[in-house]
Amino acid sequence: MRGKPVHIHGADLLGGSRLSLEATSGVIDIVEAIHHAILGNILPGTPANWGLAGWTAGIYSAVRGVSRAVGDGLEAALSRYASQIGEMKSTPQREAAIAVLNGVVGDHLAATGNPLAIPMRLRRSGRALDLRKNHLAAAIPAAGGKALLFVHGLCMNDLQWARHGRNPGSALATELGWTPVYLHYNTGLHISTNGHALADLLETLAGEWPVPLRELAVIGHSGGGLLARSAHYYGAAAGHTWPKSLRRLIFLGTPHHGSALERVGNYVTQLLDSTPYSSPIGRVSRIRSSGVTDMRYGNITDADWEGAGRFENTGDRRQVLPLPEGVRCFAIAAGKGPRSGKAVSGDGLVSVDSALGRHADPARSLSFPPSHQWVAHGMTHFDLLRRSAVYSKLREWLTC
Repeated sequence: MRGKPVHIHGADLLGGSRLSLEATSGVIDIVEAIHHAILGNILPGTPANWGLAGWTAGIYSAVRGVSRAVGDGLEAALSRYASQIGEMKSTPQREAAIAVLNGVVGDHLAATGNPLAIPMRLRRSGRALDLRKNHLAAAIPAAGGKALLFVHGLCMNDLQWARHGRNPGSALATELGWTPVYLHYNTGLHISTNGHALADLLETLAGEWPVPLRELAVIGHSGGGLLARSAHYYGAAAGHTWPKSLRRLIFLGTPHHGSALERVGNYVTQLLDSTPYSSPIGRVSRIRSSGVTDMRYGNITDADWEGAGRFENTGDRRQVLPLPEGVRCFAIAAGKGPRSGKAVSGDGLVSVDSALGRHADPARSLSFPPSHQWVAHGMTHFDLLRRSAVYSKLREWLTC
């Protein structure tokens, strides 16, 4: 029916088919590499091996040719279809699926110009804001001098701050006299790449806000907190005006010192690379995006990752970057289990120590005052987005 929200757009079909064919090509490469590894072990350095290798190479080349031909045909057909259907209303299910895809392979989507790549933008109720003063004034007629920015984490989107049609963040902001805006972005890019972009975006927002912007606060969930720190670093370095308006940074389950889950993932990659039979399969583990690998130690600047392979065992190379001066910073960690003395479990993805900025090296520890820290017991990483106890703490910190 016309006007009814749909889960799949024409551009989704085009982007999905392109990605599927790229995956097919990758699988062909893996199978061929395994085949050659086996031949090399059974018939090492023999004429029989050379003949078989040449024969199988021809077969794989033919398969690739067929795959490319199919891809070119689909690209032409779906490009016409996508351009004809125009823009259709999206659904939360579609937005969630595309957000996960961007988190996993978003850097590849952006590099290949895939229409599934999410552009960075500010939104309200899922609608992108035009950052021109008159358009902002029309879109946010009750805009005040205090803006509250919500930044989602890896594999998520701005709509996921809401639950069952209710957005407690927007309700809280309105109640306390803040004007809420939400960032929507490709979480598969390097955090520092997004940091540069967000710094520039906030500079535009500050200059075009419908009324003089007196105060800005940011609430970042998970990797969104790392992005907020990165944006402040690059905004200050560029001499932007918006960092002077930033008064509060609140982190919800942010892996300031990385996540053990990604460190384990990298160990598995290295293990697979250690033998000729498993190394082709190790390519699958390298699919994960730059945004994911930044979570290994919590990279937030270009210098933290430049000059080294993303899957190399380089250790923690981050430059020491303290919390921004002149900004009141707060941190919430979640613990799935109940309190047991001073030992509290993490939230399933981020440890309590990482979320509160604690590190074995004192130089790397983040100096959150005790009154600016809180551990939410009996909650998972995603409970931090919707539990009333968390929003009670946010209310306290946004008014103190």
